[in-house]
Amino acid sequence: MELGLRDRACLVTGSTGGIGLETARQLAAEGAHVATCGRRGAPGVGEDLHLVAELARPGEPERVVAETVAGLGRLDVLVNNVGLARQARFEEVLDEEWDAYWQLNVMSYVRAIRAALPHLRVSGHAAIVNVASTAGKRPSTGMPHYSVTKAAVLSLSRLVADLYAKDGIRCNAVAPGPTATDAWLGKGGLADQSATSGRTREEVLAAVGAGRPLGRLAAPEEIASVVVFLCSDRAAYVTGSAWSADGGTVPVII
Repeated sequence: MELGLRDRACLVTGSTGGIGLETARQLAAEGAHVATCGRRGAPGVGEDLHLVAELARPGEPERVVAETVAGLGRLDVLVNNVGLARQARFEEVLDEEWDAYWQLNVMSYVRAIRAALPHLRVSGHAAIVNVASTAGKRPSTGMPHYSVTKAAVLSLSRLVADLYAKDGIRCNAVAPGPTATDAWLGKGGLADQSATSGRTREEVLAAVGAGRPLGRLAAPEEIASVVVFLCSDRAAYVTGSAWSADGGTVPVII
């Protein structure tokens, strides 16, 4: 299927691993011009430009957008994908950690969108996709601050869709379920954090997968495929939506 993404200028934040990496790879495969971004070096997935950034810091999302436009000549697509998560009890999470999660998980999206708007208004094919989480639709009691910030991303996405549809800018969110990325599989990641003296990390991962109606964790490229579709002309009449890509995890129809 031709998605109509050839020669589009795309910025994907958090794209040195996981869902963001696979999103950048698929966009490049569609013929788009892609700027990747993250704390690490270039991922080497066909990107035209790579930017090293700490997106939790004020000014960094704005710089990344400006350098993307300078490097690619314009901006048609923005994918916000950064995020931080850990297992914690609600009463143990201090204000400083709430603030840190808010800055990365929410304000990096706000700042990137705000900086991108002047360029997207003149695109003619403008699309924003914000990667949220099923925890934004139904909070995970074991990840309180992550859940609240991802719910904010869903609200932000609907707000931006309503505000800027008249300018030809579409904005949608994707809400993945547990996905086989470093967030779950990496050393010290969510699987390790959930392991106890009675359960190994392998048993944790098996239980998490079994808890989905489809019986497994998502592969990052499966989530990326939904993101890329929403970036494309094939989704030209889709805006303001929050697409679940969670193997049936959240039992709601919105």
